[in-house]
Amino acid sequence: MKRIAIEEAFVTAEIAAEWKKALARPDVEPGFAKMGESILAETPGNALLHSRLLDIGKGRIAHMDEVGIDMQVLSLTSPGVQVFAPDLATRLAAEANDILAAAVRAAPSRLAGLGAIAPQAPAAAAREIDRIKTLGLCGLIVNSHTFGEYLDAARYFPIFEAMEATGLPMYLHPREPAPSLVTPFLDYGLYFAGWGFAVETGLHAMRLIMSGTFARYPKLKIILGHMGEGIPFWLQRIDNRYLLQVKIGAVTKLPRLPSEYFLDNFVITTAGVTSMPALRLSIDVLGADRILFAADYPYEDDAEAVRFLKGAALTQQERNLISHQNAERLFGKSLPE
Repeated sequence: MKRIAIEEAFVTAEIAAEWKKALARPDVEPGFAKMGESILAETPGNALLHSRLLDIGKGRIAHMDEVGIDMQVLSLTSPGVQVFAPDLATRLAAEANDILAAAVRAAPSRLAGLGAIAPQAPAAAAREIDRIKTLGLCGLIVNSHTFGEYLDAARYFPIFEAMEATGLPMYLHPREPAPSLVTPFLDYGLYFAGWGFAVETGLHAMRLIMSGTFARYPKLKIILGHMGEGIPFWLQRIDNRYLLQVKIGAVTKLPRLPSEYFLDNFVITTAGVTSMPALRLSIDVLGADRILFAADYPYEDDAEAVRFLKGAALTQQERNLISHQNAERLFGKSLPE
């Protein structure tokens, strides 16, 4: 069974060094500061994780062989370049994309890549999307908010225009909640992947839907990890309460229901979720053709993700779709046959 894992992280040494500088600033975002105290901290416990993030060559491929993953689709880990000033972020994104493209060229049957952009410079980000296509990368990555702003704002429209023009999908990946949201998450580790990441990214996805972004750009394709950040569970209620809000004049009516935009413009991944009830609900709500395998390496146990997919109560057709066929269809010619 071929397995393509599509949310697999890396970082460049320069971006990691620039994070340290950003974390030392007095105006550092509070959520990012908490990340600096935990997963980004230079501790013995984090040493293996950090070394694996930097390795996008032979060591990573050897690990893939050990656990049974045929291809990883690599992307710049959260928060990427989205904590830097626009000029620095634009340069670092381009350099990371060059490094990623070189790794893909060196192992084209084992590695593919999602390019980074700097949303804080929308025009430059749109140009970088064109270059991502030219580099042979198969999509782009955005780590949710950028300085507390979300992509539904009009100034980010050039990004979506470039996506439609190139046909590249976007992985809308989590990070810690935005400064306007984060305060009650700072206690008990709630800012982190167990809760705050899903709240932040699910909110971002819902802002895109409710703002009419997909009515304006109907060809967009957005990837959500972690079994859709909880949204598949809520789609019926989202529609139900949306219709009530329309009736009482609390929201602007969209041409279609929120769930219809989710079904047409989003796909989800299994990243970090090895629960058969969660997978079965997602299949029942979305269909197996909208779910892609991901392991979230090196943050998650990718061997566990492979074991889960092997043992999951799926039909052979569902297993084929989730394991590799949906990724091959989404990314098209960017992946080897």
